[in-house]
Amino acid sequence: MPRRPSVLTARRVNRAVLARQLLLERAALPVPRALERMGGLQAQYAPSMYIGLWSRLQGFERAALTRALERRTVVQATLLRSTIHLVSARDYWAWAVAVRASRREHWLRVAPDAPRDAEMAALARALHDALGGGTMRRTEVEALIGKRAAQAINLWLELVRAPPSGTWERRRADLYAAAVDWLGPPPDDVDEAAGRELLVRRYLAAFGPATRAEAASWAGLKAAELEPAFAAVPLRRFRSEDGDELVDLPRAPLPPADTPAPVRFLPTWDATLLAHARRAGILPEEHRPKIFSTKMPQSVPTFLVDGAVAGIWRHDGTKVEVEPFGRLDRTTTRALREEAARLAAFHA
Repeated sequence: MPRRPSVLTARRVNRAVLARQLLLERAALPVPRALERMGGLQAQYAPSMYIGLWSRLQGFERAALTRALERRTVVQATLLRSTIHLVSARDYWAWAVAVRASRREHWLRVAPDAPRDAEMAALARALHDALGGGTMRRTEVEALIGKRAAQAINLWLELVRAPPSGTWERRRADLYAAAVDWLGPPPDDVDEAAGRELLVRRYLAAFGPATRAEAASWAGLKAAELEPAFAAVPLRRFRSEDGDELVDLPRAPLPPADTPAPVRFLPTWDATLLAHARRAGILPEEHRPKIFSTKMPQSVPTFLVDGAVAGIWRHDGTKVEVEPFGRLDRTTTRALREEAARLAAFHA
């Protein structure tokens, strides 16, 4: 008789995700490798990338990420869920190819007033010719092909955000280059199936153990679209306390539930707080409306205490001010102040 899968408590899942997100202990990793471990970083607001890496890497300095962008070892591009992500150059093509057809089909379905497939392909060729291996600003792209087509042209011609745009120094990510010119063409072994298999591996390595549906939510794909990828990846299986099947990669970190979790500061839109990672409980549901709101264009920066959001923070130009959601003990308050001072120094 097959052995019943082990049951993982919510706190055990919390510690697993914190470990994989490098939030239990800062790691000594180069930026591209860290991004692969973390499943990329959301990058709608450029400083978030820098703060997200500062919280996770030993001795991280802002110049390290800017250099990586300039050297093209990492790139910013619209990828999962039509959202800007920072990923390693090695991962870029697999991610882009994995979601391209599904996102293109979705766009054509929800935007009936936009140019159709053949016209978008022609506009993509015209844009690539105009780029000529260089870069163009968003306004120039819109002037060439129209604002409506520009909203989704990257589904027909993959585009990356080129530095200096989208950096700490120049935060608006409005300078575009064709990925095929910026990074070179996709490797011969990268197709949709291989890309989706990598997405499954990256998600579980960064956010597992999790359900198949949570991985699909993160990728912005239908659950059925990822099933062949799950079938191709060796998995170990668990059960959650509420009976859901959780899948994971063999030998992925699974720390004990009582593993200490240090104070950490998170930027806006940190992926550990999004819906696909709800199971980890890093953002307690009673606090979610304080962090995400339809009235705000972006989320609120947060800090973690014992592995969960316990308040918000802001940088006022000289120091980092914190606003706890509840009373903190003296030891935690001291640790919070010390980490806030280090973050203020990072801003400076």
